[in-house]
Amino acid sequence: MTTQTHKNWLKFSAIAVTVYALLFCLGSIPSLRKPVEMVLDLSEWPLDGLQNFDAPTTVFLSAILGGVLFGWAILIWLLADLYDKAPERIRKAVLASLIAWFIVDSLGCILSGNISNSISNIGLLIILVGPLWKKALR
Repeated sequence: MTTQTHKNWLKFSAIAVTVYALLFCLGSIPSLRKPVEMVLDLSEWPLDGLQNFDAPTTVFLSAILGGVLFGWAILIWLLADLYDKAPERIRKAVLASLIAWFIVDSLGCILSGNISNSISNIGLLIILVGPLWKKALR
């Protein structure tokens, strides 16, 4: 695996996080809530339609989450642009941030009784990390 593979994967991860950011941000708009409600329903298996944005606090938290995720995506994208200056440090920084997200998000899901999301987080972590697990060969 090459450094170019890592740079491309960092940008892929940034785009994937951006998609989630936009979904959650758009969840703040009543007419655009269905896609994020579907993502939440999928995350809280089984599909039963019980996940919704009826509470104003849910809408508020969704807006905040969208902003935080978008900021994280921009950071990952910019780090990809700087990758050649410090490849190993940047790889480890993004990897650490993804693992930190996984641990905190999964723990919070378990504590809130949403264990199925913790399980699906494993797959998402694998997708977002991709080849970043290994040091790139020059």
